[in-house]
Amino acid sequence: MSDDLKSGDERSWKLLEKTLLAGVQEQKRARRWGIFFKLLTFVYLFGALALFAPQMDLQDAAARGKAHTAVVEVRGMIADQEPASADNIVGSLRAAFKDPNTKGVVLRINSPGGSPVQSGYIYDEIRRLRAEHKEIKVYAVITDLGASGAYYIASAADAIYADKASLVGSIGVTASGFGFVGVMDKLGVDRRIYTAGEHKAFLDPFQPPKDEETAFWKTVLETTHKQFIASVKQGRGERLKDKEHPELFSGLIWSGEQALQLGLIDGLGNSSYVAREVIGAKDLVDYTHQETPLDRFAKKLGASVAEHVAIWAGFAGPQLR
Repeated sequence: MSDDLKSGDERSWKLLEKTLLAGVQEQKRARRWGIFFKLLTFVYLFGALALFAPQMDLQDAAARGKAHTAVVEVRGMIADQEPASADNIVGSLRAAFKDPNTKGVVLRINSPGGSPVQSGYIYDEIRRLRAEHKEIKVYAVITDLGASGAYYIASAADAIYADKASLVGSIGVTASGFGFVGVMDKLGVDRRIYTAGEHKAFLDPFQPPKDEETAFWKTVLETTHKQFIASVKQGRGERLKDKEHPELFSGLIWSGEQALQLGLIDGLGNSSYVAREVIGAKDLVDYTHQETPLDRFAKKLGASVAEHVAIWAGFAGPQLR
């Protein structure tokens, strides 16, 4: 009787072992198939990228081979290391002017502004290129927003166009921050800062402002504002209605329809309208500085997906878990 029980237990254990092994093998199979299909998906995506990128390049090359309107985008914050940095915009403009088939340049703007230094660099380069290539006109086209530094840049163009509902203007300068002195007093926290130079820490938010330093900072902003106004007046000339509307340089922002009446813009229209009706070359060619297709694709995938791809492909380094 005990032998029969022993034999039955052995059969049960063997059956359980087979079941567990089968489950493990099934999990391995499922994991391998999962990895296969994931890799297949990425191979397909990369293949599609490799297939369509050359076609887009060919289409662009075909358009460049005949008379066309060059387009340079100014999108987002105007600042160093940003897509709308002076280096990127200036390089794009030079490439557009250099092409013998460029009949006109559209500076397509959708930006809240940014650095006065970067905006000034672009402004100066537009005026230099216009003087060097008198046969090529530059038209700024404001889409949703052309404010502050973005309008600074636009004012260097031969003419400015916008939609009737675009936001245009904000000719002013701002510098902002926070003050934490009251909070620190309530918490009983002392600020200790050591400087060489009486006013070295005058922008420190953890110290109360001093009247003379506030007055000094205001003169810096006013000087920059005057530079801004002078550049806009130089670019726009007699088209501005600033004598009838002294608030033009107050930092206010207007709709495109209002901006037209104030002389801030010259007409209502989009990029296609300007290319077709004003420049006379309806084909648009984008000269905006672009990342490589692979860079754009990698950014869209995201860091976490890229990490998984590396692990699946066997490129991941040692990891601690």
